[in-house]
Amino acid sequence: MIETINCLIIGAGPAGYTAAIYAARANLKPVLYTGLEPGGQLMTTTDVENYPGYPEAVTGPKMMDDFQKQAERVGTEVRFGLVTKVDFSGKVHKVWIDDEKEIHANSVIIATGAKAKWLGIESEERLNGRGVSACAVCDGFFYKGKEVAIVGAGDTAAEEALYLSNLCPQVHMIVRRDKMRASKIMQERVIRKENIKIYWNSETEDILGQDKVEGVRLKNTVTQEISEIKVEGFFVAIGHQPNSAIFKDFLVMDEIGYIQTIPGTSKTKVNGVFASGDVQDKIYRQAVTSAGSGCMAALDAERYLAENFEH
Repeated sequence: MIETINCLIIGAGPAGYTAAIYAARANLKPVLYTGLEPGGQLMTTTDVENYPGYPEAVTGPKMMDDFQKQAERVGTEVRFGLVTKVDFSGKVHKVWIDDEKEIHANSVIIATGAKAKWLGIESEERLNGRGVSACAVCDGFFYKGKEVAIVGAGDTAAEEALYLSNLCPQVHMIVRRDKMRASKIMQERVIRKENIKIYWNSETEDILGQDKVEGVRLKNTVTQEISEIKVEGFFVAIGHQPNSAIFKDFLVMDEIGYIQTIPGTSKTKVNGVFASGDVQDKIYRQAVTSAGSGCMAALDAERYLAENFEH
């Protein structure tokens, strides 16, 4: 049986839940599907100190639980389920849940987020949240005064290395090749920074430590030499992958897969389909900016529904 939903929200991170709060308060009767990872990237974050309103800090899972409770209290129906197929070719947006249930939605807010790319070594996964992080801006503060390592060679890695260099006495930057992919100006800034040491032609063999990061073992790909560095934090900055593949036949995306929206709005090229949070933001990628864009998406959806579906 086909279900018709006025405002369908896909994703349960800061963007999705904020969109749900605004949509529910506007009486849009939103239904939110969580996907397989409710809470998104924040579920692997220990202490969040940079989100307003939590003076004593808060864990990522606790924050997402608070978001969900608030969304439900104001009238959002939160459901566990994965969107497996969409058809945005007509005015009515068709969405399938778990390959079975078909939904016709008057408006859709996409808030499916992005996943950090990882190196794929066992110690990285084991020590994630115990010194291993994919966000220097989020977690760098916890390593103030400590030596850290960062792996990556693009603009994001360069920016995060510079950010860490203002907090840490020494930043060890691991670059796989003999040059960076970052823009020339970013490379120059990193090279000029006295407390950033660059390890060219280097790969991470292992992250050392049992319960917390204690160091990193490197292999020089030219000389095959193995070396170890003592660090207390290890940051992975090799990129993110937006969770957008399911929408690729209907929405405009950049070469990586970030959904492109009309500047200053959450509107996609398809009327009635809006995108918010990390699935469309490759620059800021913070919980607070995701929440802000979720608010924008709900307000845009409210206006769209008022213009197209009110009798």
